[in-house]
Amino acid sequence: MKIKNLLFLPLIALLVTSCSSVKVTTDYDTKANFNQYKTFAFYKTGIDKATISDLDKKRIMRAIESELLAKGMTKSQTPDVLVSLFTKSRERVNVNSNNAGWGYGYGFGWNPWMYGGMNNNLNVSQHTEGTLFIDIIDGKKKELVWQGIGSGALRTKDVEKKEARIKEFVAEIMAKYPPGAEKNNLRIIKF
Repeated sequence: MKIKNLLFLPLIALLVTSCSSVKVTTDYDTKANFNQYKTFAFYKTGIDKATISDLDKKRIMRAIESELLAKGMTKSQTPDVLVSLFTKSRERVNVNSNNAGWGYGYGFGWNPWMYGGMNNNLNVSQHTEGTLFIDIIDGKKKELVWQGIGSGALRTKDVEKKEARIKEFVAEIMAKYPPGAEKNNLRIIKF
């Protein structure tokens, strides 16, 4: 019975890691001592430059604050780090061709797209892809020490779904803060 469970673990891990639809990358200053950062505040000057609605800015800031508080940091008037954000979006067009048919073609072997029946189904879809940049700035030096970037489809204009999508983006990005955090966040699944 235990061998079955052990063989099942990699499948569960694959499913858990493949469920996220947010692609995340990070970069950071290898000389920064992230253990010294205990307090944070938002960098209003940087956030004001983001070209999204004030409501979406509030949603993102609330999600970031929630993630940082969960990591044991506290909000402060004299912060160790300042948090800023920036967003970009672009329209993506996906074109998928589904060809099906039968017959022999030129050259070698079977070519289902030549001669005989030919069926071309062309599917075109369009969606907006958004990118969220979260910057962590050293409060004393005023230097960027960490940046998380998340990209993914923005699926809806429905308020609740939008809020959930923003929380997903922020959670995926902040899971990698501070550097090495994703190694410490591994969960053991018991059967």
